[in-house]
Amino acid sequence: MNIEIIPFEEKYAKYFYDLNVEWLEKYFYVEPYDEKVLSNPKEYVLDPGGFIFFAKYNTEIVGVVSLINQKTFFELSKMAVSPIYQGLKIGQKLMDFCIDFAIKQEWKSITLYSHRSLVPAINLYKKIGFVEIPVEKNSHYKRADIKMILEL
Repeated sequence: MNIEIIPFEEKYAKYFYDLNVEWLEKYFYVEPYDEKVLSNPKEYVLDPGGFIFFAKYNTEIVGVVSLINQKTFFELSKMAVSPIYQGLKIGQKLMDFCIDFAIKQEWKSITLYSHRSLVPAINLYKKIGFVEIPVEKNSHYKRADIKMILEL
């Protein structure tokens, strides 16, 4: 399976929104912060110095991930894979791409927020080398009950 990781283009903004909302509604719900970021990726991700990447299979967008500049760290966020293509390690490919990208950018670390109920995801993060750190009280996600960092 040949998956190509490509950068954000405006014509793909719909997939950024749709893939993430589909995932959020399956496991949680769309929080106000999610809606704001997903509806306005240019304003809330790209313009402040962040990045969005898509997984493309043939001509189809099948996954997405973002690296959001949170001023003091970059957050790996808004990662979703189409249900039709789950189980094919596309999430792993997106994650590996982001880590390589961050290293090339000479970032010191990548941070993510998650929820402990997502056991396979947490196990993947730990396998890659992410370690748990305290979640701040004013986190922008109500659902986040775990915060992890990968030192690069």
